[in-house]
Parts: sequence; C-alpha cells; structure tokens
Amino acid sequence: MNVEEEVERLKDEIKRLGKIQDDGSYKVTFGVLFHDDKCANIFEALVGTLRAAKKRKVVAYDGELLLQGVHDNVEITLKPTTQPATSAGDAVAKA
Repeated sequence: MNVEEEVERLKDEIKRLGKIQDDGSYKVTFGVLFHDDKCANIFEALVGTLRAAKKRKVVAYDGELLLQGVHDNVEITLKPTTQPATSAGDAVAKA
C-alpha cells in the first residue's frame, strides 16, 4: 500500500472512530486510533501515516510526533472535504 492509499484508509478510520463536528470535520483522539484493533492491523506505522496526512493538510493535530501513552488525549481532526463549485460533468455540458 502506498502513502496515498494509507492516507485514504486513515480518513475512513477516523470517520469510523471519530465524532462528526458541526463544520463537517471529524475528531478522534490518538489513543482511540492507536488502540483500535482494526487500525493496528491496517497501519504498520500509524504515526508515519498521520504525519503524511498532516503534511497533505488532510488532518490537523498539535505537535509533530505522537507517542502512545504520552499523547493518547491529543485530538486529531480530519478536515472537512469541500465539494468543487462545478463538477467535470458540468464543464463538459457547458462546452
């Protein structure tokens, strides 16, 4: 699995384990993700996947490196996805 696929799977897991917020984002703590059996089986390096997702501005959390135990209560926010103003189908229809 490449990094992009892992980030997509991480998004799915945050949606599964997290709580949706009023703005469309999802929040989950690092401890919940780290201790979840399904996540443990999917991600060889959860911290690395989180860092890649943060670099791509998919998620946000305080700090750079999250450590099990010490950072279990750190909130990870999956940013809401914004829909493009027009879809590719609309662009073709207008052309």
